[in-house]
Amino acid sequence: MIRSNVKKTIAIASAITILAATAASTVTAVNNTKTELGAQKAVSASQYTGKTPKYIFMFIGDGMSYPQIQATADYYSALADTNDNGILEAEKVLNFMKFPVAGSAATYDSTSFCPDSASTATSLATGYKTYSGTINMDETFTTEYETIAEKLKKQLGYKIGIVSTVNLNHATPAAYYAHQASRNSYYEISEELIESGFDYFAGGALKQTTGANGDQTDSYVLAEQAGYKVIKTQAEAEKLTAADGKALVISETIADSGSISYNNDRKKGEWALSDYVEKGIEVLDNDTGFFMMVEGGKIDWACHANDAGSTISDTLALSTAVGKAIDFYNEHPDETLIIVTGDHETGGLTIGYAGTNYDTFLTNLKNQKISYAKFDSDYVSKYKENNTSFSKVMKDITKLFGLVPPAGSAEYEAQMDSADKHPESNNSGTLELTEYEYEKLKAAYEATMTRTGDEEISQEEYVLYGSYEPLTVTITHLLNNKSGINFASYAHTGLPVAVYAQGAGSELFGGTYDNTDIYNYLAQLTNVK
Repeated sequence: MIRSNVKKTIAIASAITILAATAASTVTAVNNTKTELGAQKAVSASQYTGKTPKYIFMFIGDGMSYPQIQATADYYSALADTNDNGILEAEKVLNFMKFPVAGSAATYDSTSFCPDSASTATSLATGYKTYSGTINMDETFTTEYETIAEKLKKQLGYKIGIVSTVNLNHATPAAYYAHQASRNSYYEISEELIESGFDYFAGGALKQTTGANGDQTDSYVLAEQAGYKVIKTQAEAEKLTAADGKALVISETIADSGSISYNNDRKKGEWALSDYVEKGIEVLDNDTGFFMMVEGGKIDWACHANDAGSTISDTLALSTAVGKAIDFYNEHPDETLIIVTGDHETGGLTIGYAGTNYDTFLTNLKNQKISYAKFDSDYVSKYKENNTSFSKVMKDITKLFGLVPPAGSAEYEAQMDSADKHPESNNSGTLELTEYEYEKLKAAYEATMTRTGDEEISQEEYVLYGSYEPLTVTITHLLNNKSGINFASYAHTGLPVAVYAQGAGSELFGGTYDNTDIYNYLAQLTNVK
């Protein structure tokens, strides 16, 4: 498909001019690598003679690669087994780790070996590489790529569902229905969401519903005019049925940036990702078939912020959502295909830290009671407003993250004199801060309390804190490190991602290949043109 994108092209032309020179060598390199990776798999895929899957689940853990998966498995197995045998049972924690087929997909794009979500989701949805920041368009921004979801709906009459823990017009969900030169064209993406005619959208709120300048017709109004049932309360969502027709379901509880709550912040009774998937199965199920893309988007957000506790909790939440698909598969084993993968790795997560050598103390993470985002909104904002003392802040840190001030410090004595109890640590890993760690925390507190938001961040400050609240990210860094976990970046990295598959056609997804081949295998399995 071709269309004019002059306005958008002009808007980003200067950036692309700079980008193109660097990207040219990358494009050549990645295309050569793609050819090498895909040659053997393409032959086996073309020879597939099995049954066409009628019901397809595509789960994407945004930012989820091998480290996120293994850290989650190791953490929960360590909690379950205190006899040091937990690591042997890791595969029992995440249901998709038991799938019969496992593969590995390369993630580079036309820009970088450390790609973004727009380009990698484009590869998964259409089989094409493109620039970081671009959704389902080529590098000239003149050719649109039709997605697997669009093809399944138009050619086979499948019902389509798009579910995400983040904004429904964010890059990854958008890559299954939108075609934009820039992932930041949120209003235009919302328009394409409505034009798609897909049957079920559910998750986080739409961004920029009245346009970048706030002068456009509200996206929710346009959706209703196009025949969508727009739902913004959990009570309404619970009553939704297939008879209601096309539905746009927005979480009643809106957390940071319009997303649904982090799993470790979720209140009792509040819908999790698995609930949206379960409802999706209910409204999409039909004799012709359906395709449902489900994104665990806040795995990525937590990794950007170097919050291991929230990363692990949301990875488990994705597994719980996969469980709903497995239940459906058990009823339709010959007609269902489930794929679980990531779009890229975020944060450079590592199991292991210089300060713990060969040891890990993962159970220390159980002391984290809140995500970095909720700590910012519910606590840090008030610290700034009230000029709260470090001593009082330290009490909250001990209560919410388990970190204990060093013995002999004023804060330690204050806590010992109060009714507060120090949190548990495991037998070897201590949660008491060393003097070095304690000074880092106090410096981060000072940086948070004195920042106005207008300062230019130095290289040293960025390496320490990224673009996050110095106090908050230092807390998670310290707890991570005391647990034997470390992050190398606040951005994406170039690691390949795991691919797990079960069901009709799943055998195609074993081995090592390019992420574009995930689309290719789905297209071949379903015989779409």
